[in-house]
Amino acid sequence: MFALNPSIILELCLLGITIGFIAGLLGIGGGMLMVPFIMYFLTQMGTGSEITLKMAIATAMSTIVFTSISSVRAHHKMQAVRWDIVKGLAPGIVLGSLVSSVGVFSIFKGSTLAYFFEGFVFFSATQLFINKKPKPSRQIPGNPGMFAAGSTIGLLSGLVGAGGGFISVPFMVWCNVSIRNAVATSAALGFPIALANTLGYIASGWTLDGRPLGSIGFIWTPGMILIATCSVLSAPIGVRVAHTLPVKQLSRIFAVMLYALSIYMFYQSVNQIW
Repeated sequence: MFALNPSIILELCLLGITIGFIAGLLGIGGGMLMVPFIMYFLTQMGTGSEITLKMAIATAMSTIVFTSISSVRAHHKMQAVRWDIVKGLAPGIVLGSLVSSVGVFSIFKGSTLAYFFEGFVFFSATQLFINKKPKPSRQIPGNPGMFAAGSTIGLLSGLVGAGGGFISVPFMVWCNVSIRNAVATSAALGFPIALANTLGYIASGWTLDGRPLGSIGFIWTPGMILIATCSVLSAPIGVRVAHTLPVKQLSRIFAVMLYALSIYMFYQSVNQIW
């Protein structure tokens, strides 16, 4: 595929299988987990350092379009998706994603954002890990609150190439949505986040110089196709595992994943990659 080295093809497929399983298990797109690996592949192909990170973020996000469809279909069959929450958050998510990917993404450096995210994600992970219960009276907010929450999720997701699960799942759990429903609903939210951001990445990087062969905008298409194809196959397996694990164990698995993300973001910000 576009003269890719066979070893890179194999590694991209393994990455896709792993990310798909994690996406189904935890309701996250896995974008932030993919970024360092895609950066490595792009660097190996001689892509300039000035565009490597942005292309890695855009490519990771584009795969979530396909992974989220596979994941949410499996969750929907188990009647776990809260479509009322999806309906409330989706408009804000689309707006925030477009603002992020079309405008802010092309100019934002990200070091300050990385520090902010590191603290936020670490706090969310700790809340889930210790299984701190939200106030029983707390519920999902009304339409204005949902629009604001969706816009924030879409905006921040677009800046770091994530499907939004690292924000949306803790938000829903905080609003007394069960972890299984939160994971399933987050998978559904990944689609509008990924689609809106992907379109924005294509538009904002359309005239970009120095891209690998086969790229469209900021998206490295060959990598996206291989990762997405394999992740679609493995996502339903992660969903089945998620619905067999005890709720407390699922919460702690998600918390560990959030801790890993916070450490990754801290590392990136310290090394001034963002």
